[in-house]
Amino acid sequence: MNKKLNTLLFVLGATLVNVLVTIVCFLLLLTLYARFIMDSLPQEAMGWSFSLIFIAAIVISFFIYRFALKLLMKKIEMERYFDPIFGRRKK
Repeated sequence: MNKKLNTLLFVLGATLVNVLVTIVCFLLLLTLYARFIMDSLPQEAMGWSFSLIFIAAIVISFFIYRFALKLLMKKIEMERYFDPIFGRRKK
């Protein structure tokens, strides 16, 4: 496989993993909310709480994704296997 195909597959795979991590974080936060917090809040706060849970899931998944990407970049040499998306790095 060439570098362009490796890059395309990496971007698609990383996007899929990021979406899955976001869904898992959302479901986990929603479960914690339903088990511990939902009964103590008034009905009016439910709409805001779901919005905050969704935003928190996106933020948490962003940090998990960045951490995983840093670990991957330490393990493999990205420039050797992947083509730059936006252009060459200046040396």
